[in-house]
Amino acid sequence: MIQDTTVQDTRIRMKFKPKRIFQMRVAGLAFRDGHVLVHRASHEKFWTFPGGRAEMGERSEETLAREMVEELGVEAKVGRLLWAVENFFHYEGKEWHELGFYYLMDLPETLAFHPTDIIHRVQDGDNELEFRWVAATRDALTELDIPPYFIADEIEHLPETTRHLVWYDGDLDAK
Repeated sequence: MIQDTTVQDTRIRMKFKPKRIFQMRVAGLAFRDGHVLVHRASHEKFWTFPGGRAEMGERSEETLAREMVEELGVEAKVGRLLWAVENFFHYEGKEWHELGFYYLMDLPETLAFHPTDIIHRVQDGDNELEFRWVAATRDALTELDIPPYFIADEIEHLPETTRHLVWYDGDLDAK
């Protein structure tokens, strides 16, 4: 018997011609000492909230929990859904339509905290990801250039109930 050793990519991401992509991404906002956790691929200029693409058959809460184990090596407690976002942007020469779910999440105190330094690095496929805590203020998120950009305006006063938004982040290649 021949064993199939190929890795199947089950993440929800559809490519359309020409240069158009749809994906479902789930991210979490974790807070500590007035800071929120962010990450980026080390080659990127902009940061994002930690998370990743959902896999087929996976609930969004499961996606976030899985991604935190894979990227941070910790179990996240996924809280309430803050935003469901239909985000449109240009990135890597392509037009993206992203369905994003943004949750509150709690991470264990064992995860390192430093108000300015990179606290964790991990290889994720072809990308090295780096994580840091940043002040949970509009000014700090704006300075770090964190899409989707509306979150900077709401970070100091999170919605009490889930909000659905249609958002246009523009040209991320120009960052």
